[in-house]
Amino acid sequence: MASTTAPAASRARIIAIVNQKGGVGKTTTTINLAAALTLLGKKVLLVDMDPQGNASTGLAISRKLRGVSIYNVLVDGTSIKDAIKQTSVENLSIIPSHIDLSAAELEIGGQAGRTTKLKNAMAPIARDYDYILIDCPPALGLLTVNSLAAAHSAFVPLQCEFYALEGLSQLLRTVEMAKSTINPDLVIEGVMLTMYDKRNRLSGQVAADVKKHLGRAVFKTIIPRNVRIAEAPSFGQPVMMYDPECAGAKAYMALGRELLRRHDKRK
Repeated sequence: MASTTAPAASRARIIAIVNQKGGVGKTTTTINLAAALTLLGKKVLLVDMDPQGNASTGLAISRKLRGVSIYNVLVDGTSIKDAIKQTSVENLSIIPSHIDLSAAELEIGGQAGRTTKLKNAMAPIARDYDYILIDCPPALGLLTVNSLAAAHSAFVPLQCEFYALEGLSQLLRTVEMAKSTINPDLVIEGVMLTMYDKRNRLSGQVAADVKKHLGRAVFKTIIPRNVRIAEAPSFGQPVMMYDPECAGAKAYMALGRELLRRHDKRK
């Protein structure tokens, strides 16, 4: 019978970075928030739960070097410790993804405990990190549900475009479903606006609407549309390693500091 308890108290704060829409800056945010937290003195693990594996590629873990991946952990029962790889960023490790993960939902869909496989697999390493960030796929399927079951909170990147709020209600319902059925302590970490263009009146309007509807759930830090952010993954680096003085790097560092302040206040 599947466990319905919340993640046990541990040193690591586990955050699922989630949005069912693609192209909203989810993976970019996962990589750069993880890197920012390491620069702020934290030990971080990134779990790439997206079959596209963009977070793995963005941290220079090529497909040839991935070997054991999160697919093997979920489907084969491989020890999660065997899947962890160190990145070029000090104190940032990653469990890479693999294209085979796209079939994992079918392979584990009929199994008992299918929604808590990731949570159970991560239990042995929960005290080894300060933060564990899970890059969820752009869908609300079993992989995302596993991520929400394992997490303490859900972090939602939201693009500053016309349809930004469309689908957000469905996503929040999925979080509430996970909270009511498999993870009663799950909370919304917050909503963070991405791809903000100060030259575009629409960006300002979307930002105002989101803050009006969601209030203090919205992070004060807004990530600008920035060419350096877009370039960095092709060099296998977070933006603050690629160009630490650019606007995008400074914004993600500000986001990391804001996240830590929020957690300090809760403590």
